[in-house]
Amino acid sequence: MSREKNQKRKIVTKRKGKGIGAGTMEKAVDVSCSPFKILIASPSGLTPSQVSIAFSDKYDRIPHPDSSLEDSITEIWNQRLQTNSSLFNGKKFRYGGFTFLSEGGSSNEDPHVRLHLGLTDYRTFVGTNLSPLWERFLVPSEDDSISCQHSSSPLGNGAIVETSDGKIVLLKRSNNVGEFPGHFVFPGGHPEPQELGIESHDDAKGFADPNTIDEKLSQEMFNSIIREVVEEIGVPPESLCNPVFIGVSRRELNVRPAAFFFMKCSLDSLEIQKLYTSAQDGYESTQLYTVPLVDVENMTLKMPGCHHGGFYLYKLMLQAANDNNITAD
Repeated sequence: MSREKNQKRKIVTKRKGKGIGAGTMEKAVDVSCSPFKILIASPSGLTPSQVSIAFSDKYDRIPHPDSSLEDSITEIWNQRLQTNSSLFNGKKFRYGGFTFLSEGGSSNEDPHVRLHLGLTDYRTFVGTNLSPLWERFLVPSEDDSISCQHSSSPLGNGAIVETSDGKIVLLKRSNNVGEFPGHFVFPGGHPEPQELGIESHDDAKGFADPNTIDEKLSQEMFNSIIREVVEEIGVPPESLCNPVFIGVSRRELNVRPAAFFFMKCSLDSLEIQKLYTSAQDGYESTQLYTVPLVDVENMTLKMPGCHHGGFYLYKLMLQAANDNNITAD
């Protein structure tokens, strides 16, 4: 596809056999020998009006036909409860794939991605994705939604936050957290069904207009990442620019997906470091770093795969911006 001189936001998906074209809408390949897989990439970033949600029980997890494997979910959860009685089985949104709503290639159309979300819970996540048997839940398929249909696959989120002095914010996870203790991560967490009063699909039926719940879910995708950044690093929400969606990365280890966003912060590194000491969720991490791009590259070696993929999405965004600048010149 030829480059357009306008700066429309574009989307890229990952499929085998094609190459990545930053800023163009096309199919692309997995990044070879990497700890992550890019499921969606939008190098120029998408705004809330360009990201919609299809919420349905057809995107819920499908139980595995092996009853003993299904039984292991409860067994593993009960074992975890014995060592940590404070575990809470909260609801989460389950990632079930996506569709493009504009793939015609017209330069006059804004591309739009629709995420497919179902419901899952933390118990099922622990018993499938985090299980020592996680690979047995997978189905051999090139289609990610089919391959992971028996896994909980709750959709996490992460933010690449750029400070006013051009640094990137990273956190070092506490040794007491359940996943990847001591690893470097971008601020993030999950979009939360409870924020919308959703505990089951029946709750969604309470909305008079079926489109209303999908609109609220779309807004929660963007609201949740702002909320997570504020809670984890302690900055005031008014210091953050509106986030843009840059894609979905899935780590290869236990196939956990996460949506990634980019946002700028009006505060500099020193100001953020001071605010971090009183962050609401500071207990989840032990240290905050504000580092230049080249140092983030080195720190990806000790990141969960989905966050490593989030950094890859950020680099695609930088490449697209540079390509647009060259074209404009």
